[in-house]
Amino acid sequence: MSQPTIESILQENRLFQPSPEFSQNAHIKSLEDYKQLYEKAKANPEAFWAELAETELHWFQKWDQVLDWQPPFAKWFVNGKINISYNCLDRHLTTWRKNKAALIWEGEPGDTRTLTYFQLHREVCQMANVLKQLGVQKGDRVGIYMPMIPEAAIAMLACARIGAPHTVVFGGFSGEALKDRLVDAQAKLVITADGGWRKDAIVQLKEQVDKAIEAGATSVDNVLVVQRTNQKINMEPGRDHWWHDLRQGVSADCPAEPMDSEDMLFILYTSGTTGQPKGVVHTTGGYNLYSHITNKWAFDLQDTDVYWCTADVGWITGHSYIVYGPLSNGATTLMYEGAPRTSNPGCFWDVVEKYGVTIFYTAPTAIRSFMKMGEHHPKSRDLSSLRLLGTVGEPINPEAWMWYQRVIGNGNCPIVDTWWQTETGGFMITPLPGAIPTKPGSATLPFPGILADVVDAEGQPVTDDSGGYLVVRYPWPGMMRT
Repeated sequence: MSQPTIESILQENRLFQPSPEFSQNAHIKSLEDYKQLYEKAKANPEAFWAELAETELHWFQKWDQVLDWQPPFAKWFVNGKINISYNCLDRHLTTWRKNKAALIWEGEPGDTRTLTYFQLHREVCQMANVLKQLGVQKGDRVGIYMPMIPEAAIAMLACARIGAPHTVVFGGFSGEALKDRLVDAQAKLVITADGGWRKDAIVQLKEQVDKAIEAGATSVDNVLVVQRTNQKINMEPGRDHWWHDLRQGVSADCPAEPMDSEDMLFILYTSGTTGQPKGVVHTTGGYNLYSHITNKWAFDLQDTDVYWCTADVGWITGHSYIVYGPLSNGATTLMYEGAPRTSNPGCFWDVVEKYGVTIFYTAPTAIRSFMKMGEHHPKSRDLSSLRLLGTVGEPINPEAWMWYQRVIGNGNCPIVDTWWQTETGGFMITPLPGAIPTKPGSATLPFPGILADVVDAEGQPVTDDSGGYLVVRYPWPGMMRT
């Protein structure tokens, strides 16, 4: 972190207290409640995480040991059996959430779909059965290279359901970048689409998959293609299959595979800005718990919320906070295919107004672009449904923070500034909006169970009026395995 950035945070004195109305209905209701929770976790981390794992998730078999810590390697909920697809879908079908909207989607051209938990479960089971028919078995890796359409989430959940680790590759990456990731993961099958929409143009996806395979992704035996843009594409006989053809007559019954807590759930590649992209491995049990509870507490998820994270599923934000975290909580998660564009720079605010979005989570870069577009776009829409705003991906400058709060939140919404990364699986430092005062440019305090500190170059804790190096002193369930 640059010195000017540290100085700006240390000199920022504006503080915004949670409103009494918000705190009254929040999961964590006061700063005192947060402190008690944090100290409880600090005193006995294993008991803290074990209690949450038992009360928040469904397990086919309970663990023998909460944590096996052999620095630098941690294993959580050893010998526990679980399936994240089951926790995201099946367990909600025996409750009133069966017919609740699980996924709301809007495509850039304006087409829409809403899937209830019952409907999403059927689609996931069908795709899981199609993957099995194409020879995918437990432990096989599956590449996912998709636009932001429901089938992207369906593919992830279908892979998790049968125990096939997925590696999702951002749809904006080239065929060469895709090839590197497919080769490293040794993907047996790729799920893609003919194309997708972004900024009024079609993004060619299947064409890039063809290039990746031709360039050396020889482990790929089959390609499952979702029809999105209806353009003419190359379909290699025997290798390429249309999803809409293979799903015909396929059973919507596919029991979730009981997975060991430490079984690999997915591989997600870092950007590769310092050489070859590096595959980060997250495992099933610990990641399920951590994405679930961080989403629940940091965004104060309630059953009435319509939650929209604007990220792409190709990033860890999309994994944890579009798909797995919200659905494990039984929330309504919204996906949008496009981006603000010349033809409709206010499209995000149209979506907020149309669906009554209550929680909006985006990046500081996007917020700064909204500022440049002008206040008239959000102010000409009804954004009164919003009750909480979040920011992710980079530090947010105080000017953008204040604009976000004033213009988008109308001064009424807490700003949840989240610090974390691919390797952590979920939020590490973030305000709990009903409990922790917020400060422009600051992610505030560690999440309960994260034993964080700031130290100098010699590893000694620094004083409150200076910056240093962030360290985490104890493992947590969402941490990467390799």
